Amino acid sequence: MLATRLTLVCHAVTPLQKQGCFPDDESVAMDWQGAALSLAGRYKKQPRLLCGPEARARQTASLFGANADIEMALRDADFGSWKGQDISELDSEALTAWSTDSTSAPHGGESVEQVCARVGQWIKSLESHSGHVVAVTHPFVIRAAMLHVMQLPISMFYLIDVEPLSSVELRFNGRWRLRLMA
Repeated sequence: MLATRLTLVCHAVTPLQKQGCFPDDESVAMDWQGAALSLAGRYKKQPRLLCGPEARARQTASLFGANADIEMALRDADFGSWKGQDISELDSEALTAWSTDSTSAPHGGESVEQVCARVGQWIKSLESHSGHVVAVTHPFVIRAAMLHVMQLPISMFYLIDVEPLSSVELRFNGRWRLRLMA
């Protein structure tokens, strides 16, 4: 039986996050070039390194290795017309609808349900592979992965906080498990 170890790492903090804005394709708020490869020795064996296509995911992946493969399933949610917008300046009814109805996408991008479906398909594709994968991605993607693995209802989506540079480990050996590390 194949065994898969998936470590999901959230990208480093960005200026837009610090300002309370929806993400766009912005860089991280750190000297990522000076810190390149600073986390490369974190794992005993060299894992397969993947990341989302956005600058913040690619830059954070460079902390772990020089050759991250872009995986489109790891891209952030499409926030449509809300990209880069200050959350406090958005229409409160639209924001409430979006945060309470997983099928809603008033911004014209992806709904939470669509993000969860995309990430769930990708997680399922990893079941036929073995080895360690480190995937640098976004809070929405990590939330969706945890819901999929833990078989939680989509209503739990906003009850998971994902901090910059935090990680979670998921393992597959016939079934997915969440693994908490000391």
